[in-house]
Amino acid sequence: MSAERTAPASGGGTPTVIRVLVLATFVVILNETIMINAIPRLMEDLEVTERAAQWVSTAFMLTMAAIIPTTGWFLQRVSTRQAYAVAMGVFLAGTALSAVAPSFAVLLLGRIIQAGGTAVMMPLLMTTLMTVVHEHDRGRVMGNVTLAISVAPAMGPVISGLVLQVGSWRWLFVLVLPIAAVVTWLGLRKLENIGESQAGAIDSPSVVLAALGFGGLVFGLSKFESGNLTGPALMVAAGAALIAGFVFRQLRLQRTGTPLLDLRVLLSGTYTKALVLMSIAFMAMLGSMILLPLYLQNLRSLSPLATGLLVMPGGLAMGLLGPTIGRLFDRFGGRWLVIPGSVGIAVSLAGFSQISMTMPYWQLIALHILLMASLAATFTPVFTLGLGALPQHLYSHGSSMLGTLQQVSAAFGTAMVVTVMSARSTALLDNGTDPVTAHLDGMRLAFLVSAALALIVIAMAVLLPGRAAAPEAADEYETATPDLVKG
Repeated sequence: MSAERTAPASGGGTPTVIRVLVLATFVVILNETIMINAIPRLMEDLEVTERAAQWVSTAFMLTMAAIIPTTGWFLQRVSTRQAYAVAMGVFLAGTALSAVAPSFAVLLLGRIIQAGGTAVMMPLLMTTLMTVVHEHDRGRVMGNVTLAISVAPAMGPVISGLVLQVGSWRWLFVLVLPIAAVVTWLGLRKLENIGESQAGAIDSPSVVLAALGFGGLVFGLSKFESGNLTGPALMVAAGAALIAGFVFRQLRLQRTGTPLLDLRVLLSGTYTKALVLMSIAFMAMLGSMILLPLYLQNLRSLSPLATGLLVMPGGLAMGLLGPTIGRLFDRFGGRWLVIPGSVGIAVSLAGFSQISMTMPYWQLIALHILLMASLAATFTPVFTLGLGALPQHLYSHGSSMLGTLQQVSAAFGTAMVVTVMSARSTALLDNGTDPVTAHLDGMRLAFLVSAALALIVIAMAVLLPGRAAAPEAADEYETATPDLVKG
């Protein structure tokens, strides 16, 4: 059933294929958050409302959530070079269209096309890494990957703030286009095919269920910020029902060996714990990315550029620590990193729950650096432990599920913090509290709820092993399917 795979590299430097894929992944993932600061400019230039302008970010996230579940199947059916060419070609087309968009509708289409290419890149990078890098060297290499998958979203608002100080929102795409083109050319020159592709038809009902289910769930979660809970709750329920249908169909398809997303990855206890930990940690990161700019800009009256510069040290710390964290993981295992990292996440979020109108900026920077450093200490070992516990033929499906849950977690984290903040602020305003105090207290409560959720991260960290156990043989996963689906 599974493709033959190239033997892992035994050590030394990072393989060229990984270097190229990390660079490409950084470029494409950066665009997920690069439009956050451009909303006011879009409203003015394209004459749209704030709610409509928000769709340049929402549509990107929705497309990622809808497409990523299909990438496990896709990556097993095409070669490494073909997957890379498709992903970067689609991304370049979307970027070019967005740069010259004459209307908001065309810009939105360009963003959707961009997201289609981006959705393939992270699973492609993770699958290739697990295939070509030897187990004892994965921590170091995965530390470099942290730069692409974690720092890029954090750096998007910083870079856009700098660009928007001197130019139009179109420059956000014009500047990315030649960089992405050079990276694409370099990749097609340097990349070699890893493993062999498999034949197999795609299951259309699964694609529809995945797109509508995950897309609907993320869309419903993104609408909670409007304050009307009934409509979003119904959309979330509908999305969850479609996802349940998707799960049932995958379990049935596993009998024939052609599921769109192979759920046998969940038979690995280490992978499942890693999945839960990563999802909640990503919620914490995205929640802070929403709340901190709101606090700094709306309550402390900082400009978007000043806000970006204030959070930049945390993003840089996360990226610079990645390789060091990876080397420490290779030497000492995961528990010595993940447990302190998870505690640091909870402590930093608890610290943010004490924000005030007079809190010194250096304290905010220190808390943000602590949060980002703790996330770096968590992400690299957890990615490596989780995927390392799977057999090779499930790497692409494991990467796809991680990517899907990241998008859902981002939407859920955003919805949670905004809903908690809004509900608390509204209740205080109704009781006669002044607006500044009401909004500040709402943000404190939202950070506190995030800190409470981080306790689950600590619990999962304690349960994770120091190193991934040897993955079960493929035939054991095959024989497990009948136990999952009866009838």
